[in-house]
Amino acid sequence: MDNMLEKYARLIVKTGVNIQQGQTLVITSPIECATFARMIAETAYREGARDVIVNWRDELLTKIRFLLAPEEVFDEFPSWQKELYLSYFRQGAAFVSISASDPELMKDVEPDRIVRAHKSSSSAVKEYREGLMAHKNPWCVVSIPTASWAKKIFPGHSADDAVAKLWEAIFMCVRVDTEDPVAAWEEHKSTLEKSIDFLNSANLRFLRFENSLGTDLLVELPQNHVWHGGSSRTAEGTDFIANMPTEEVFTLPKKTGVNGTVVSSMPLNYNGNLIEHFSLTFKDGKIIDYSAEKGYKTLKKLLETDEGSRYLGEVALVPYDSPISKLKILFYNTLFDENASCHLAIGKAYPICISNCESMSKEELVESGMNDSLIHEDFMIGTQDLNITGIDAGGKEIAVFKNGNYAF
Repeated sequence: MDNMLEKYARLIVKTGVNIQQGQTLVITSPIECATFARMIAETAYREGARDVIVNWRDELLTKIRFLLAPEEVFDEFPSWQKELYLSYFRQGAAFVSISASDPELMKDVEPDRIVRAHKSSSSAVKEYREGLMAHKNPWCVVSIPTASWAKKIFPGHSADDAVAKLWEAIFMCVRVDTEDPVAAWEEHKSTLEKSIDFLNSANLRFLRFENSLGTDLLVELPQNHVWHGGSSRTAEGTDFIANMPTEEVFTLPKKTGVNGTVVSSMPLNYNGNLIEHFSLTFKDGKIIDYSAEKGYKTLKKLLETDEGSRYLGEVALVPYDSPISKLKILFYNTLFDENASCHLAIGKAYPICISNCESMSKEELVESGMNDSLIHEDFMIGTQDLNITGIDAGGKEIAVFKNGNYAF
């Protein structure tokens, strides 16, 4: 186990954020993950990091605050915390975030409180958030098991057994179970590049999604859209992996170009609340109707965050036969579930999905079709019978997905 953890920490530092000599690393970690956070820090120092800063999170204390604090505190964000993110971002730091939340910890919390807190924090560190989405700094989101999360996934097992099973699944998903995970990721990036090259060369104008769940959605793509996946690159030329694991290739939809209905294929864990069996209906890009069998109020508050939260910001393709999907595990964690399924994202789009984005103003990006919002929430739509048809500028149809997998 120690050997596997060391390999995982090295993978995060060397391939995830690709730490550079003299660079600062900022780690955001739940307190339950302290041992592994320290291991990442030690590895980063050995690989040349100038300093490692850890921002600890306590989910249980956060829940107490949500339940008992006065309403007005959720419209505030501590200045010291804002300064932590912005100062290190401006210094060119790399950022690692450990995602390991209890999927239903906040189910007794009024959703409005969570949305207000999320909105205030997103507004306060907007420069940092937008900078990472524009890939100005390297960043990487990873995960390790916690007992509460593992028990949700494997309810019939003891806490120790559930954690062990989740470790095994995570090691497989991030390729730590291979002899050389760094080399395995280089090979994986090459595989994703083949799909990216095909989609970029096809220069599609529309994607039509259809399956037996009831999804019937036509998504228009901006004329100057770009597909990405696998590794990303900062302006200084540093390659990094934003999500570990990752199996997706993605681009952005035209903000006003989405029409039809899409039905979720997995639950969405939104800040400790599950939204299940939900559907969204679009007209000219905007969500005009929605339903949910569970978590309707949370979905409603999510969609009311701001003007952009009623539009889409991402279209991502993941084969049904991806390695994570083949595990047949519902992780209740978007980092994993989105890499087992095609998905869309409500809210902000990645500027890098617009050609020559680095030379464009924010207004020009919006004019090109990019949606802007304080949120970016992925939700899963992929199924074994999902068909995706691409349509180019001349009206020619190209099979992109057939029965859940790539058709090219």
